[in-house]
Amino acid sequence: MTLPSAHDVALAAERRTAARLLLAHPLVTSDGLHADLFPLVRRHADWLGKRFQQVLGYRLLVDSSYARLFKAGLGARAGHRLVRSTGTPFTPHTYACLALALSVLVTAPEQMLLSQLVADIRAAAADADVELEETGRAAGRRTLVAALRQLVEWGVLIETEGQVAAITQEAGGEALITVDRELARVVVAGPLAQSRDGADLVRRAADPGFGGPRTYVRRMLVETPVVHLDELTDAERDWLRTRQRREAQAFLELLGLETEIRAEGVALVDPEEELTDLHLPGTGTVAQAALLLVERLVERLRPADPGHPATSGVLVVGVAVPDCLVDELLADLVAEYGGRSNWQRGYLEDLHALREAVLDLLSRMRLLAPAGPLRAEGNGLPEGHAEELPEGRQVTDVRGARPGGGGWVLLAAAARYATRVTVRPADSPRKPRKDTDAQQELPL
Repeated sequence: MTLPSAHDVALAAERRTAARLLLAHPLVTSDGLHADLFPLVRRHADWLGKRFQQVLGYRLLVDSSYARLFKAGLGARAGHRLVRSTGTPFTPHTYACLALALSVLVTAPEQMLLSQLVADIRAAAADADVELEETGRAAGRRTLVAALRQLVEWGVLIETEGQVAAITQEAGGEALITVDRELARVVVAGPLAQSRDGADLVRRAADPGFGGPRTYVRRMLVETPVVHLDELTDAERDWLRTRQRREAQAFLELLGLETEIRAEGVALVDPEEELTDLHLPGTGTVAQAALLLVERLVERLRPADPGHPATSGVLVVGVAVPDCLVDELLADLVAEYGGRSNWQRGYLEDLHALREAVLDLLSRMRLLAPAGPLRAEGNGLPEGHAEELPEGRQVTDVRGARPGGGGWVLLAAAARYATRVTVRPADSPRKPRKDTDAQQELPL
């Protein structure tokens, strides 16, 4: 076998770096945060465009001053959400302000006063019958500022003189801003013209089109922390199970991602820890509480003898979390760790807020999920969806793999965060310790 040349190795590394950048930051500008890597994207634009289209069905547009990877959605509750500078997630009202601002900016002059932009946004809101004031004038202004700051971060707006935060000043502050109309036009990736409403837009954006199961499963693998089998239709599960080894090699070469394959699902792991906006273990009160909570839930709820269809068993993807167990465990954790670990006082005084934040993080990590209909049961599929399996093909049976009804479900991947006590010999200089079992076989 001929070994690759040094040139081939360097070329593959450059393309992988550029692909990873675009996957993590779908809008890259020549003068933005990642300006040093923008020439790399331009150099390999043709190859990147073909590979993203072939593998994920994503369109890549590379101009002299920006590169935009048009990603597709994955359906409801599967998007990458925007957050304010404080870390607070955008509310629907903030997204409305962002959309209204973009609708104005695509035809705005190259430079304009902030007051004029605000007036134009309010006029657009009136035309669309959208109320900009959320809970009062001050709150409404702060919401609008959050949306405009996001546009500044993307490079759509440039604060030439002053800042967009001047909106919040009681005396009515002013600023001069420069508008990049071209960037404003490429921010939105969804099929707006064909969609009847927001829900229809989410469904249409998640439609893989001609790529079918292949494209959808690849997007799920790349864009989510873990893919459990019962989150896929029969055809999607069939495609994944028959090609998962081949796909693992392809993702390693294209993006440098390693594949973990388990009975309950598949996850792509980034050894460099760059291609994620979620970290667990992590820093801060919520991440620490979430890690401790999921450890204790696994300890309490791990099935004693999970089966697998290949051995005439029943696949276990999730188990029900009893009512009040989360509250009970969180209260114990706060009493045990809250004070000595310097957890945020606001969370220590408001267990409900801590619960909501922790469950939100674990849900986005795909370690917990609210019980409800799944894609395997036809939920969230695009209109007119139809799939065919090869005649006689047997696919993994996911019926009953996780409980129905209400409440929360602890998912198989949570066992990666289960603890393991390592007891060393008495003559060992190191003390016993409690580890996260990162390589634990799932059931997970």
